[in-house]
Amino acid sequence: MRPFKILLSLVFLLSAFSVQAKIESKDFPNEQMEADYTSLVAELRCLVCQNQSLSDSNAELAVDMRTKVFKMLSEGKSKAEIADFMVARYGDFVLYRPPVKSSTFLLWFGPLIFFVIAAFIVFSFMRRQSIEKPAIDEQEQKKAHSLLDDE
Repeated sequence: MRPFKILLSLVFLLSAFSVQAKIESKDFPNEQMEADYTSLVAELRCLVCQNQSLSDSNAELAVDMRTKVFKMLSEGKSKAEIADFMVARYGDFVLYRPPVKSSTFLLWFGPLIFFVIAAFIVFSFMRRQSIEKPAIDEQEQKKAHSLLDDE
């Protein structure tokens, strides 16, 4: 039993070394470049994680994309030029707010369209229920009450 405990302790000890956190540090020459970098990496989506921005993701592709953004800013590129480069390379999906065009129409207006369709179905169902409700005359009500009173 003792060798098993030693082996288990060794496995736990070695697995602790594989946990590492990557910290990126960038030296910005001015505050405007830092602000542009911060806003760009917040507006661009990580293509690996898909629900995280570049600033939130630690995926290798996100690190590479952040490095590319920093490099392009250092070269004097504007935010629009960098965003256009990323869209040309990765498509509109890389933007958290893609432009409204035919290929992104469903993305922008799909939820509204589905909500209108769902509301129409609910209202038509409710209307049909109120129309189809049979009216009970007094004789049937008395008969129903008498059946209930008998029990």
